[in-house]
Amino acid sequence: MTAKTPTGLAGDTKQRLIQQALARRNNGTGQQAQSATLEQAQQAALKVPEAFYRFDQHPGYQQLRVMQQGAARLGLSNPFFRLHQGTAGAHTCIGEREYLNFASYNYLGYSGHPRVAEAAKAAIDRYGTSVSASRPVSGDRPLHRELERELAKLYGVDDAVVMVSGHATNVTTIGYLFGPRDLVVHDELIHNSVLQGIQLSGARRLSFAHNDWQALDRLLGEQRQHFERVLVVVEGIYSMDGDYPELPRFVELKHKHKVFLMVDEAHSLGVMGATGKGIREHFGLAGDAVDIWMGTLSKTLSSCGGYIAGSTALIEHLKFLAPGFLYSVGMPPAVTASALAALQLLAEDRERVAQVQARGELFLRLAREAGLDTATSTGLAVIPVITGSSFKAGRLSSALFERGINAQPILYPAVPEQSARVRFFVSCEHSEEQIRHTVAVVAEEMARLG
Repeated sequence: MTAKTPTGLAGDTKQRLIQQALARRNNGTGQQAQSATLEQAQQAALKVPEAFYRFDQHPGYQQLRVMQQGAARLGLSNPFFRLHQGTAGAHTCIGEREYLNFASYNYLGYSGHPRVAEAAKAAIDRYGTSVSASRPVSGDRPLHRELERELAKLYGVDDAVVMVSGHATNVTTIGYLFGPRDLVVHDELIHNSVLQGIQLSGARRLSFAHNDWQALDRLLGEQRQHFERVLVVVEGIYSMDGDYPELPRFVELKHKHKVFLMVDEAHSLGVMGATGKGIREHFGLAGDAVDIWMGTLSKTLSSCGGYIAGSTALIEHLKFLAPGFLYSVGMPPAVTASALAALQLLAEDRERVAQVQARGELFLRLAREAGLDTATSTGLAVIPVITGSSFKAGRLSSALFERGINAQPILYPAVPEQSARVRFFVSCEHSEEQIRHTVAVVAEEMARLG
């Protein structure tokens, strides 16, 4: 017996109707399944751990709270974010008390200098407080171009470009110029901004032992052939240890292995060299010995921002295509003017340069005579006193603060636990008497710590 079919319908039409009916039924089943899957997903979303959607449960914040609670149990006050009531130079006012200040990068005392302050005020009166957009869009001001010309002149290179942040200058320069087929090799103590730039670039990252040019030579001998572009990054003066690389050796390796060489002069400009022109002057190198000169405007130049100096091809490339410059607001007029004024002062001010070098040398010599561990510091403005533990570093900093000396502790994980320290930044405005007094107090408090 055959199955009944609708009367008068052709065979192919009947078959199509049957398929449509089956499709409707399957679609209904599919919708039910989809609805069930969506419901399951919604139920799963309700089971997401709190740590994944609450900042107070974030592992980094939890670690910070543990550190804060531990410090409180040990009776250590918070040495960070202290409120300064005026210009922070060799002296500063915190609360109602004046302190000898060793926690400022104001190496030559240009922050607060009358000529620098007047330049900033005049720039506001003429150009306002902001350029409002990126320089390609809103245009340059004469101050921008003059500052960049002076920086290029300082380094004896073609050109320079200034950016609104020193940290971002390293990030955007390295992050833009290098990529996944490249290698960036750096000193093991290099600044965080360089590491962030490498991460952004996607390049392979390798480090070499601190200031060890021979280790770098071996590394490049093994690795250079596997990559397209290779960048080597070192610093002028290392901010944690106060030492510097034997730069001519690194220049030799640059030519030997056909790599780019970048020097971060954040702490060496104004501090190294007979006239404060930095590590290049210290070693008597030509400007083009280094491919990328980088520095900050916030330390010796008493302003804010960063700069890159080098060849025309490098600078023009960055100005037109580096995201951190192209898509970032231009440097404000007052900030530009203050950096320019400080740079002009540096060009004619050998006395302050000689004084900061002499004061740093005195601090280092007295500290060593007192038996303090100053690691590898050369006495060029940055001098650490190693305490051997974060607890001792915190206690020493707190004890010094009680005695009218402001110096910051550097704790784990910023440095290895056994290398925890209190760090001293020396200014040309510190007197010999203040240096002697400070070292004597540090030695006394270290003796109490045992």
